[in-house]
Amino acid sequence: MTLARLTLPAPAKLNLMLHILGRRADGYHELQTVFQFLDYGDELDFQLRTDGEVHLHADIPGVPPETNLIVKAARKLQSDSGATLGIDIWLRKVLPMGGGIGGGSSDAATTLLALNHLWQLGYSLDQLAELGLALGADVPVFVRGHAAFAEGVGEKLTPVEPEEPWYLVLVPQVSVSTAEIFSDPLLTRDSPPIKVRPVLKGNSRNDCQPVVERRYPAVRNALNLLSKFTDARLTGTGSCVFGAFPNKAEADRVSHLLAETLTGFVAKGSNVSMLHRKLQNLF
Repeated sequence: MTLARLTLPAPAKLNLMLHILGRRADGYHELQTVFQFLDYGDELDFQLRTDGEVHLHADIPGVPPETNLIVKAARKLQSDSGATLGIDIWLRKVLPMGGGIGGGSSDAATTLLALNHLWQLGYSLDQLAELGLALGADVPVFVRGHAAFAEGVGEKLTPVEPEEPWYLVLVPQVSVSTAEIFSDPLLTRDSPPIKVRPVLKGNSRNDCQPVVERRYPAVRNALNLLSKFTDARLTGTGSCVFGAFPNKAEADRVSHLLAETLTGFVAKGSNVSMLHRKLQNLF
């Protein structure tokens, strides 16, 4: 008998804006942000095991399998559900670590959705999103799979429909520490809260960008270069910067112009993640 196997994408995300409203008593920050997905990401293969063991087949420097969010997601779902089946997982990694485009969180969400199906658990998206939140603040939006205005620490999600342009994402060769940025004394922590609608018409700044630019000259350089062609912004608290273009040809043109000094990729913005589109086609 051939055990069930499933291949699913783990898409990147962009933060189209990020405002920090204040620091909470638990040390986390209240924020407002808009998440949108990209049709670009990692890919994971899953194959059932009958012995209950969880094995990740991926060699990621500096990240032992036991600390990888993929393994943590699988074990958390296994523990919560009492599932007796196991899983082999193969990861094809293309999203940079510390880039601010959600690689680890997206991998974890794809794992939760895949195992919910393969282990036939019948969990709802609400249940999976709640499990995911314990793994990371960005995991719930990937579980739900729709562009969203997010509040709280990023877990209170309101679906939104921003435009879906083509993006050029530049990837400076540095890994930005989220903890370092959020602990910086110069970080803006008093942005006034805004309503959803104005977010989509403007207010697109990222409060973390000045801190990241000051600490990481490579990121500042990427922003300066891309801003010659379009409005260039930082995504999340990572190193990646992005700009929107009306079509793929224009994004490709600028990508080629900058290719000598910076690596990057061109991808379509999408309000429904390619993971959820694939799941809809499969089931």
